[in-house]
Amino acid sequence: HMVYHMDEDGRAVVLLPHGVLFRGAAEEVIRKHLIQKLNVLDAVIGLPANLFFGTGIPVCVLVLKRERIPTCILVFKKCRKEDDNILFIDASSDFEAGKNQNILRECDIDKIVETYERRQDVDKYAHVATMQEIEENGFNLNIPRYVDTFEPEPEIDLNEVAAEIRKLQSEIKDIDAEMKPFFDELGLV
Repeated sequence: HMVYHMDEDGRAVVLLPHGVLFRGAAEEVIRKHLIQKLNVLDAVIGLPANLFFGTGIPVCVLVLKRERIPTCILVFKKCRKEDDNILFIDASSDFEAGKNQNILRECDIDKIVETYERRQDVDKYAHVATMQEIEENGFNLNIPRYVDTFEPEPEIDLNEVAAEIRKLQSEIKDIDAEMKPFFDELGLV
């Protein structure tokens, strides 16, 4: 409905639960239609959880965009000029924790807008996905498929851990030896 009412050089921004990005059935059909047929999906922006009263779930913003293109290039097709990619932004970690709900600070909003305008990959924050990538993912638009936010766990020095265990076992043995006379005196084994 919103796409139908957009001007031929218009933009619509829709706030939705993340499920619409990956669920099958009718939602998958709608995603494919917006991407393949209408070519209006410009960006997917993931926001933090607990931003809105009444719901604690994280939400996403879909930016739908049309641009006026000369008819000599594309006859009767209103679509975006950047028709070969979709921008994914994972802004789910950028917020101020509030008492009852989280808050997007001015700096968080500025970062989202700046990333959207630059339309470039940003490590662990944004990725410009090609249509080929999106098709290879079965039109699943789940943000973690495109923006890798994985942080490796620090390496554990097993020799250090083993030494600490041996030290603790030695301390336990000393404490047990120290307490044995008291247990014997009380008749406890």
